[in-house]
Amino acid sequence: MNQSSQVSVQLRWISACYFFFFAILGVMVPYLGVFFENRGFNPQEIGFLLAILMATRIIAPNIWAMVADKTGMRSQLVKWGAAAAAVSYLSFFHDGSFTYLAISLSIYTFFWNAILAQLEVITLETLGENTARYGSIRSFGSLGYLVFVVSVGFAISLWGTEILPYIGMLLFVGLLISALPLPSDRVVVKHRAEKPKLKIDRAIFWFLVSAVLLQMSAGPFYGFFVLYLKQSGYSEAIAGIYVAFGVLAEILMFMLAPRLLGRFGVNRLLIISLGFTGVRWLLMAYCVDNFLLLGVSQLLHAFTFGLVHAASIQFVHGYFDISHRSKGQALYASLSFGVGGAMGTWLCGMIWGDGSGASLAWVAAAVCAFLAMLAIFLIPQKKH
Repeated sequence: MNQSSQVSVQLRWISACYFFFFAILGVMVPYLGVFFENRGFNPQEIGFLLAILMATRIIAPNIWAMVADKTGMRSQLVKWGAAAAAVSYLSFFHDGSFTYLAISLSIYTFFWNAILAQLEVITLETLGENTARYGSIRSFGSLGYLVFVVSVGFAISLWGTEILPYIGMLLFVGLLISALPLPSDRVVVKHRAEKPKLKIDRAIFWFLVSAVLLQMSAGPFYGFFVLYLKQSGYSEAIAGIYVAFGVLAEILMFMLAPRLLGRFGVNRLLIISLGFTGVRWLLMAYCVDNFLLLGVSQLLHAFTFGLVHAASIQFVHGYFDISHRSKGQALYASLSFGVGGAMGTWLCGMIWGDGSGASLAWVAAAVCAFLAMLAIFLIPQKKH
């Protein structure tokens, strides 16, 4: 098998890893809130449990990135993480107390959240100079999210929320099977004396501030979107269709992202996307009863996640030296999805209360999105 064929095969398995990783996210993010509510937990407890899902992204990616940059064992770490996540997920089947579920979530999400940063680096290094193909590879993750966010919504309507652990287990096994064929070649690691020091300059600092604020703004969406729609009279199945509509828009944006990035640049697209995100959360606050405007708000997911993520991955890949790329992707993942996601979900749970504070939570999310947009203006243009 020639090198081109080997790369094509590897990219297919990487695509499968993205599919199952984000399919798991499609089960956890929209429906865990409903799952915990049916287990008898209140909104504050649900917000805390969902914050754990985000908080393990703070620690796990950075620990594994240090190991990856030191040893070059990126593919092996993905495999070990997938195996450990699948085994530890078995603990989630037990109908335990609040403390038990908090511990269970902490363990299996630690291993699961450690995978993505390494997978991003493996993808970009496999693509080499052809990084424009990143969007098409990453779109398989969006496809996995799309398929399962719809199917799980209907599954819950038919069999109830206790179906979630079984679906989750199936997906964790699928992720492990997809990770095993990844080549175990070690990346050549520079001697410590040859490595440039990792520097957080002004551009990286304001980019990370913006990323944290964006994910804080997404707290109501990731933690309470389905509950919010249920509160407004929609079913889980209809909520799943709305989520899927947003992910479909995201997939299309991933296809367009390389062309847009080449024409307009990272900074400009981040500013536009974050502005649309602020508008999206305001639509959620005041127009949830209008099914057309609710659809428009989901269509804007193409900017909130699709274009923002594609631009952010390119930003990290361009601003971090090759010897620090695992750390760069981990830093981006842990601070944005970890710190920002955990803070956003936890604060949303506090504001939400018994549901009467739902609109205020979405307004607070819009403020965070607009602040994230302002942070991008403070990033100096990179000179090539």
